[in-house]
Amino acid sequence: MKGLVFYGRTGKFTWRMGATVLAGQSVTVFFGALVARGIGASTGDAASSTYLWVGSGLAVLCILAAGLMRRPFGVTLGWLIEVATFLSAVVVPAMLVVGIIFTALWVTCLVQGHRIDTMQAGWAVERETVRGTAPEDAVDPTTSEGTGTGPERAT
Repeated sequence: MKGLVFYGRTGKFTWRMGATVLAGQSVTVFFGALVARGIGASTGDAASSTYLWVGSGLAVLCILAAGLMRRPFGVTLGWLIEVATFLSAVVVPAMLVVGIIFTALWVTCLVQGHRIDTMQAGWAVERETVRGTAPEDAVDPTTSEGTGTGPERAT
């Protein structure tokens, strides 16, 4: 499971994917908070409002963590959110399924994102190597600057 990190900076693709998972999870966690409040209110539980506030706080924390994925502690915060989602299954047992699904997505994003970031870094090195040794009139397919010949070519 190369790429499975708990703290540290991630590559651009990895943090984008992780932020997407956390943003989607925030919506689901908020709906779980609404369900917890509804169940609590229907049974006369005095903590029903607390369920809503804590669940809403977790949903906001998901969005905050999505924005902090560029920082080294963003991944750690993401893992803590996954744990908190599992803990919410104490109040709403269906949140266990939500926790399993989003943790699987989270792990997949970290592992596959690392793999893709590594491939992109390799491609960037290869592209720079090709640019450095290419003939003067070679066409660079990654840019739209001219045809590669004549005075319009950028050097």
